[in-house]
This record gives sequence, C-alpha cells and structure tokens, in this order.
Amino acid sequence: MLLTALVVGGAVPYVAGPGRSYLSYLVLAERADADGAARAAAEARAAGGQVVQEYPQIGMVLAYAGGGFAEKVRGRPGVAAVGASRTSPVPGPPRPLDGAGDFRAGTDPAAGDRAGGDRVLPGHAADGNGVRGGVGGGNGDGGGDGGDDATATVPDPGEQDAWNLALLGAAPAAGDATPNLLRGTGAPAADALRKVLVAVLDSGVDDTHPDLRAAVDPRSSASCADGRPDARTGAWRPDSGVGESGHGTHVAGIVGAARDGRGVSGVAPGVRIAAVRLLGPLGQYYAENIVCGMLWAADHGARAINNSYFADPWKYNCPEDPDQAALTAAVGRAVEYARGKGAVVVASAGNDAQDLGAPRTDERSPNDRTTGPPQSRHVGPECVRLPGELPGVVTVTAVDRDGRPSAYTNYGRGHVSLAAPGGDPDGGARGAVVSDWPGGRYAALAGTSMAAAHVTGAVAVAAALHPDWGSDRLAALLAAAAAAACPPGPHVCGDHEFYGAGTLVLPH
Repeated sequence: MLLTALVVGGAVPYVAGPGRSYLSYLVLAERADADGAARAAAEARAAGGQVVQEYPQIGMVLAYAGGGFAEKVRGRPGVAAVGASRTSPVPGPPRPLDGAGDFRAGTDPAAGDRAGGDRVLPGHAADGNGVRGGVGGGNGDGGGDGGDDATATVPDPGEQDAWNLALLGAAPAAGDATPNLLRGTGAPAADALRKVLVAVLDSGVDDTHPDLRAAVDPRSSASCADGRPDARTGAWRPDSGVGESGHGTHVAGIVGAARDGRGVSGVAPGVRIAAVRLLGPLGQYYAENIVCGMLWAADHGARAINNSYFADPWKYNCPEDPDQAALTAAVGRAVEYARGKGAVVVASAGNDAQDLGAPRTDERSPNDRTTGPPQSRHVGPECVRLPGELPGVVTVTAVDRDGRPSAYTNYGRGHVSLAAPGGDPDGGARGAVVSDWPGGRYAALAGTSMAAAHVTGAVAVAAALHPDWGSDRLAALLAAAAAAACPPGPHVCGDHEFYGAGTLVLPH
C-alpha cells in the first residue's frame, strides 16, 4: 500500500510495467573489467533482464527483472555471482535519465575552482540507515533527517566549545575555545588542503549552507540514488521529501566546514568535498547506490571516501545466502577499486552496541519491506556490515567527550580500526557533536556517523601533508599516530576491542 501511494504520488522514479513487478539485481562477471561487464550485461539480457547501468571499472551490471532471474543467470559462463539487492518489488526499472551513466561526467582539470545512529533518543540522528543518535530526530544508523521539523536545531554555535576537535589532540588558540588545528607546526597550508578532494557518500549535502558553500565541489558531486551517476546541477543535494536527508550535511560539516568564526569548523577546513547522494527515494542505501558512489568518488580523485551508513536491505550480509554473498562481493569490488585509485575508505562501525566479532542478533532486516514486521535472525561473525567490515576499510567507533566508548557504539577486536568523537545522545547539545544542517541551520547529533567523519577529515589533512602517499600509507599514518598516543591495557584508548589502534590524533 505504501509503495502504491508513492508511485501514484510520483515519488518513485520507476517505469510501470504491464502488471509486472521487478527486483534489482547485481550481476558480477568473473572478470572485473569492461569485458566482464559486457559479458554480465549479455547474460542478464539473455535471461530477460533489463540492464540499466554498467560498471565497467569492476565487471558488473545492474539489471531489473522478475522473480527467478538470479537462478537463470547463476552458473552461466563468465558469471561469478548474482544477487537481488532489494526484497520489495517495484513496478519497473528506473525512468530514463538524460546524462546518467557516465562516471566521467563533471570531471574538469580545474575542478579545484568552484563555479559561481543506530541508537536514537527523542529526536536524534545517527549513522547508517537504521538508527541515528543525537539531539534531533531520526531512527537509524546512517541517514539523517532532512529539513523537516523532526530534528531539533540549535543556535549558531559561533565555533565555540568544539570539544570534538579538541579531543583530536590540538590545543586551543589563546582566548578561543576552538582548537587552532591547522595553524600549528607541521600543519598543511590552505592551498595544500584545497588540492585535496574527499567524498561524502550519504543522504546528500546542502551546498547552500554558509559553512559549506566554498567546500562542496559541484564538478565532483553527483547523485547515485538509484545506482546511476546523475551529475545534473543540484542532484547531490538532500531531498527534503525523504526522511533523514539532513544527515549528509551534518557529516560534511564535520569533515570540512569553513573556519570563519561562525557556525562550526570542520576537521579539515578548506578541503574540497564531493557530495555524492546515495539515499534513494524510498529511504534506502542499496548496494548499487554504494557501488555507483564509490566508483564516482574514485574516478574523480577522492583521497578519502566517507561512509556513515550501512547497506540496505540487510544490516548484516551472510555468505551462505547467495544474494547477500553477491552484494558483499559487489561492494567489495567497488571498495578495492577506490583503494587502488588512492582513496582511504572510511566507514562507521554502527550504533547497535554489538560485538562485531561475536554472534549477534539482527532485528531489522530486511528493512525495505512495505508490510509486516522485520525478521529476527541470529547471525555469526562471518556476516558482515557493508561497507564497514570489508577488508581495507577504516572502520570507526565512537567515543564521548571524555574519551570513553559511547554506549551505543559497535566494537570488536580485529573488526574496528580507530575511535573518534561521536558524542553522547543523552548529554544534550553539549554532549553531542554540533554540525551543519540543511537550510543554514545547525544540529547536535551523536553516533558513529559523526566519528567516521572526523577520521575522513584527518585523512584529508594527511593527504595534504603527503600528497604522494597512497591509501594504505595514509591509513597507516593515522593508526600509528593513534597508537603512539594511547597506552595499552583494558578500558583505556589502547584497548583494541573498543578503540582499534587508538583514539584519532590529527596528523602533523
């Protein structure tokens, strides 16, 4: 009934078929290249699928088809895996979109010059697509809440009481409560930071916000809300008609809001931000959206890619399920491609207070259903959260303003990389992280979403200091700095179960 209402209202950009229903499928070829994508497309069409996007960088296609499609294609010559990326059908494939499909769209040699929680408390946002945390509204762990009244806003903080930045190890400037992060010895020059591009894959970014006008690079921004890159002007902005769409603006502010004495200051003020909207019209972060966003960011030269969400419809993807195994492989290929292009892939650990290295309960999957309650299933440590538990991803847990693990944060020895400021949703605006909100406003949120954004900003600073370093070396620099500042032992920041290598320290 919900889907029918959305279609009638024009909110879902799908072509209605003649009495049919469709699922979206990712078809992975054995070859992870353009020839592999061509083979995957041919096999998908032979099985009756409609191919709407090819990903030649990683040998994969997105196709729409009816039931039984995956079984027809699995095992075909040259096909490595096939998986349905959603569980609720739609009336048909996405509508045609002029200019979509070109991952090079918007690239320009002068791109540096701008033209022109899973745990939620009353009114909070967080980290992925499930529960958020903070002093606002929301109910997830990756998106936010778009410009409606569900999220309470706070007055312009005037860059004061930035406890989250102080926790990164920088001393405040004289007479100023805000740490002077980028004026100390060994800090990168402003022009060096301007050469660094980081991507915020999220619900969209409001580039009209005063703190972000100079940061968001329109030539490197796009929407991947249906798995196809859409570089039309403004496509990257949040859709106020979709719940929790303000989340990406909040995350972007933590990464790179301007330092001008007003609003908030980001970890890396002056960095260029590629705003890549993943949040789709039905409020989901499907695997094809993530793949599209990851490839777009990598092809546009991002040095860090922030992922403060988890992939829908499964909170954890288990290898014994062929659909979920295919989704893990698909996002894994995109992550490896991005890392190979020099990007550090950063992700939130999640806000379920769960040990990612132990058996646990998933009470929210599949979360794209239109009727009925979610399934409650027990999953083992082999079932992974995407993209945070993929190899090579810098996975971030959250700490409060006292440096202690936040009550909601996921954890797990060998499953998390670093800890960073995420805040305490029970501590009011002073205990949460204040950052930008659509419409020139500000909100205080808490979650591992916020923690991941701090690490992404720190990667930008490291990349400005070391422009020739690759992704592994940049990530290793942050890990080494965190470890050096943290004594070993339980219940301190050298406790690998909750902190990974340790608490984030801004590189110099």
